Amino acid sequence: MFTGIITDIGSVRKIEKRGDTRFEFSTAFDTSKIALGASIACNGACMTVIETGSDWFAIEASAESLDKTTLGDLEVGSRINLEQATRIGDELGGHIVSGHVDGVATLIKRIPEGDSLRLTFEVPEAFAKYIASKGSVTLEGVSLTVNEVDGNTFGINLIPHTQTHTTLGSKQPGDRINFEIDMLARYVARMLGKD
Repeated sequence: MFTGIITDIGSVRKIEKRGDTRFEFSTAFDTSKIALGASIACNGACMTVIETGSDWFAIEASAESLDKTTLGDLEVGSRINLEQATRIGDELGGHIVSGHVDGVATLIKRIPEGDSLRLTFEVPEAFAKYIASKGSVTLEGVSLTVNEVDGNTFGINLIPHTQTHTTLGSKQPGDRINFEIDMLARYVARMLGKD
């Protein structure tokens, strides 16, 4: 489990396409303390660490992961939001995030508002029922509050800190973004028979 609070912006140092795709990510994390088999959210997708170096770690992404997320869009040098799994006793600063990406949203509008940025996203119609004004959503692994909803589009606000401490501040209209709906919304919809 994760909280959606990004603790490092890493970068892709190497990609190897084999049966699965191996990614190596440069990171500021203390990799000597990352156990093999540990989970790290990479742009919001929970991935398993298979190897570490002095300032990098590696994961393997299956065809399913590449199909359901934006990991397949990454190139050497791409910046990536990283969060290590939450430990018991850690502060839950965002909201409960599973790291199981539901799909890919598209950024359709970017408007400066004072020092903040207002971003509008479009998701596939099937996910519209899970997104509520003032509810939570995870985008590229970042826990965010939904400002407004209109059908299958919704807006969020990025304060300056989020713009500089995640990759979201550099996103442009047309960019594809990993999203995970709020786990509570998923269960409420199921209980109401809407899933």
